[in-house]
Amino acid sequence: MKVVNLKQAILQAWKERWSDYQWAINMKRFFPRGATWDILNLAEALLEQAMIGPSPNPLILSYLKYAISSQMVSYSTVLTAISKFDDFSRDLCVQSLLEIMDMFCDRLSCHGKAEECIGLCRALMSALNWLLRCAAFYAEKVKDTLEQAAAESQLKMCLERLGKMLGSTKNRALIHIAKLEETSSWSAVEQSLVKLGENLNSLSNSPLRSRADDCISLIKSIPTMLSVHSEQLNKTGFPTVHAVVLLEGTMNLTGETQPLVEQLMMVKRMQRIPSPLFVLEIWKACFVGLIESPEGTEELKWTAFTFLKIPQVLVKLKKYPQGEKQDFTEDVNCAFEFLLKLTPLLDKADQRCNCNCMDLLLQECSKQGLLSEANMNNLIDKRAADRQHAPHLKSAENANIQPNPGLILRAEPTVTNILKTMDADHSKSPEGLLGVLGHMLSGKSLDLLLAAAAATGKLKSFARKFIKLNEFTKQINGEGSKGASVRALLFDISFLMLCHVAQTYGSEVILSESSPAGEVPFFETWMLTCMPEEGKILNPDHPCFRPDSTKVESLVALLNNSSEMKLVQMKWHEVCLSISAAILEILNAWENSVLTFESIQKITDNIKGKVCSMAVCAVAWLVAHVRMLGLDEREKSLQMIRQLATPLYGENTLQFYNERVVIMTSILEHMCADVLQQTATQIKFPSMGMDTIPYWNLLPPKKPIKEVLTSVFTKVLEKGWVDSHSIHIFDTLLHMGGVYWFCNNLVKELLKETRKEHTLRAVELLYAIFCLDMQQLTLTLLGHILPNLLTDSSKWHTLMDPPGKALAKLSVWCALSSYSSHNKGQASARQKKRHREDIEDYISLFPLDDTQPSKLMRLLSSNEEDANILSSPTDRSMSTSLSASQLHAVSMRDPLNRVLANLFLLISSILGAKTAGTHTQFVQWFMEECVDCLEQGSRGSILQFMPFTMVSELVKVSTMSSPKIVLAITDLSLPLGRRVAAKAIAAL
Repeated sequence: MKVVNLKQAILQAWKERWSDYQWAINMKRFFPRGATWDILNLAEALLEQAMIGPSPNPLILSYLKYAISSQMVSYSTVLTAISKFDDFSRDLCVQSLLEIMDMFCDRLSCHGKAEECIGLCRALMSALNWLLRCAAFYAEKVKDTLEQAAAESQLKMCLERLGKMLGSTKNRALIHIAKLEETSSWSAVEQSLVKLGENLNSLSNSPLRSRADDCISLIKSIPTMLSVHSEQLNKTGFPTVHAVVLLEGTMNLTGETQPLVEQLMMVKRMQRIPSPLFVLEIWKACFVGLIESPEGTEELKWTAFTFLKIPQVLVKLKKYPQGEKQDFTEDVNCAFEFLLKLTPLLDKADQRCNCNCMDLLLQECSKQGLLSEANMNNLIDKRAADRQHAPHLKSAENANIQPNPGLILRAEPTVTNILKTMDADHSKSPEGLLGVLGHMLSGKSLDLLLAAAAATGKLKSFARKFIKLNEFTKQINGEGSKGASVRALLFDISFLMLCHVAQTYGSEVILSESSPAGEVPFFETWMLTCMPEEGKILNPDHPCFRPDSTKVESLVALLNNSSEMKLVQMKWHEVCLSISAAILEILNAWENSVLTFESIQKITDNIKGKVCSMAVCAVAWLVAHVRMLGLDEREKSLQMIRQLATPLYGENTLQFYNERVVIMTSILEHMCADVLQQTATQIKFPSMGMDTIPYWNLLPPKKPIKEVLTSVFTKVLEKGWVDSHSIHIFDTLLHMGGVYWFCNNLVKELLKETRKEHTLRAVELLYAIFCLDMQQLTLTLLGHILPNLLTDSSKWHTLMDPPGKALAKLSVWCALSSYSSHNKGQASARQKKRHREDIEDYISLFPLDDTQPSKLMRLLSSNEEDANILSSPTDRSMSTSLSASQLHAVSMRDPLNRVLANLFLLISSILGAKTAGTHTQFVQWFMEECVDCLEQGSRGSILQFMPFTMVSELVKVSTMSSPKIVLAITDLSLPLGRRVAAKAIAAL
């Protein structure tokens, strides 16, 4: 007989009492081969027939069980069919449905197409909702005393099945995907949860109650199942945080706080550092910096960094989401408690600063709302008690020195006041303004104010105000001799201050972002074209040094003939631009014996006698000029520099001459340092209270730089932390050797390490050293060094564990940091100075249009692999390299994006290759580290560059075959990402 209808076939089987296998044979005979049982909805039809009466039909149920066991029907259709049954009052029917679920719920799988796998996710979520509704129904029924016992046993069965279903991480992962795929169904689950929760409140049976609570909390944890990270509790020192803080304090005081905060948070997350220890490490680094810093400006910079900038950084860190139970002020308090135990460190800092540093810090933190009053007082008392036992800090010569921290904290409000004063109209009371500036110049006031301004981010506006003042002095309106000398002084002081700021904090502080289409201020022009800086070579014949010849002649005459410099009606900015050409004339006259040494002395006295800026401009040109001369031609130029650098002790100098000379001498010393080293000459600069140049001339003269690099790195690795001196050496080597040389040699050092704890420490330190220029070093590491190691089989042995694993960790850390900061476009001023690798370098490696084979792709194809082997035959439609980044339309013109995309292509081809080795193991470590460091649901992390086809390859690697890892590495915000994840998890 030919049966047309599924229902009829089931009824006939029941009437004739076929056994289950007979039924299956007949069914296959009745229905042509084209249709699958799922399309015909076999599971639903069987259940519908079985559940007609008050108790289920055992024969028809046996057919369903046979269909499930022989895989005639898929798990998803069975689960969907079960979840459509809603007459919970028929206990026996519900029991038999629960038993059917027992057959497969703890080992769900699906090996079909991605669509079928997503179907399984949806079915599982509706089954979860069905179980919750079922449990809620019985929990409600328990209240009825007549049916209490029966209802309790039914509820127990439901909760057992719920526990079993949710106990498997795989099931929770599938539900997680379904939640993102269908938010409406998830909200239905949430409603059922609420209902179940309400009904449970009246439950007296405590074992049932606790079992239900477990199930509920498991369901609630599904949306956040990826964000649970354990913290490192076995370590107390974190060299990376230490080094990042030291680097910032030594080299980037003027930088904004936000990038530093983000970088610190990145390190905290990647290394999973507990909050209190994280804050402790920041303070430890500050104290070490204070103790180590060279005397003078550097010490002031560190003091400002510790007492003004770091509290601001912590205020920003406080705004980041902490864990549920954590309170940031408690963490800060806890960090200080730990810090108090480091008595020798604190004593040494107190001795260096000549005050109770901890006391001032605690007060500052309390002011910023980082510590409660009670905690502050408690900590202050503890430290005071500790100090009783300290070796006596006050000695006779220290008694009258004012401690820097106190001065810095007082200088901060002064900066604000000075900025206000400078905003006023200069023309109304230039004398008053001069008084304020004169006061700023005395002693170390200027450096204190600048350090405080730099640490609080006000240095740029400070510099802009001085540039404005310097421009103001161009206005000359019929002035008398008093007005003229005030104007000359205002010009001179503002010029010297700006030079000093540029040399101490870098010229970027002074440059305006982009001035409106007006003229560029005189000082900016002069600084860019005429001022010698480290690593900047000037051309002495540049047009900027060759102004209008009539002005030069009149200036030469003025310098040569008059007994002293005239001030009235002088255009100082013109004088400063003409002085270089005038000096050239005077030098030539001296060389040719037209002028005697006495007249040269008179001329140099005129230049430096009233307005020190003239001497600065003259020496700036002489420095450029000396570089171009032969050994035997330099004598007179150097002698002239000596003349200009020696202050004039006459009666007839202008106001504040001594203070101005101090700054002038310091400026000249900085300017000449490079050229004096290169010409091996010495000029004795009168030391007048200003410190010598810190961190200058660091490299030993006769040692190759590679040896310097390895010896400094070895020393740092032995100590376990980077000190500020080493940071400066690394920075100099990076400038000198270039990014590739620097990165390549440090990676070689890392790969030499064989002890596990050493390699881990090396990674923490290398990451910190790479912070000198993270963007460029990352591009080199991921774009050149890793591809070379991974594609050259002769180098594979270097990637063994532990150094290989350490390199994988370093690569991921660098990639994550660069990627997160680079999207915000923050390169510090220090890094902008360095030569930027051009994007061209990367285009040759990875061409922009995919038609031309790139060098990397040629390397890959030499592995005799056909690229298509990577994709499974069913997913041929998916391009082998399609990744989430392409669906998010990430720009590939950007070098970092290109390098990441190509690195993942390389990784993908290694996973799919026929040969395995340490390089395969390296790839696995790389991916594990990516998963470890990821934040939950971070769309737009580096894993978006991973080809989708790689997921199924990765799951084959034993340590990567876990549902959580699949969820972590796929972009679940994309439908395609969810399909890939569902397919990989369902096949596990």
